Amino acid sequence: MDKAPGNWRDAWSRLGVPEPPSLLGALIARYSEPHRAYHNIRHIEECFHALAPAAHLAERLAEVHLALWFHDAIYDPRGKDNEQASADLARESVTRAGLEPDSASRIHELIMATRHEVPAELADARLLADVDLAILGSPAPRFLEYQAQIHQEYAWMPRDEFQRRRTMILRGFLERSAIYQTDWFAERLEKRARANIAGELGIS
Repeated sequence: MDKAPGNWRDAWSRLGVPEPPSLLGALIARYSEPHRAYHNIRHIEECFHALAPAAHLAERLAEVHLALWFHDAIYDPRGKDNEQASADLARESVTRAGLEPDSASRIHELIMATRHEVPAELADARLLADVDLAILGSPAPRFLEYQAQIHQEYAWMPRDEFQRRRTMILRGFLERSAIYQTDWFAERLEKRARANIAGELGIS
């Protein structure tokens, strides 16, 4: 594991609240569940790697760091409310640890932005959403690996049904005026993300 645990500890220090004992271990255990091929601890590490050069965009960096740690804490490929469940777990956990209600509510909102359904209102939520989608703009070898990992997570679903749903999601991204909500990520990843998606969909 890279620098992610350091970001966890630093976040609690910045927020002036003692790091909750065993909570990080519980999250790592969640991200180590066997059904996770993509939504695992590597995803968290890659998110922190994507965030690091753009951290200056954050208004409340410590809250962004905690939201990143929690944003896929609950992940069931068969479920439809993973983001909601993860956001609820985050708010409950950080509140129990002593974080102020306003901070806990913002963390909840940041995680809900990773549903990627509507543009986020909070600047930090836009940043977190872009970090979560940074994989779409990754170099071709990593993007192909990511594709295979998503296929693996949905191996239980009939192939035709998976392809229909995957195509709908990816076309939805292409139909947006911009995949990324911050200029910083759009300038660096938008073109490659669109090329990667077009390649997966077989669009020339």
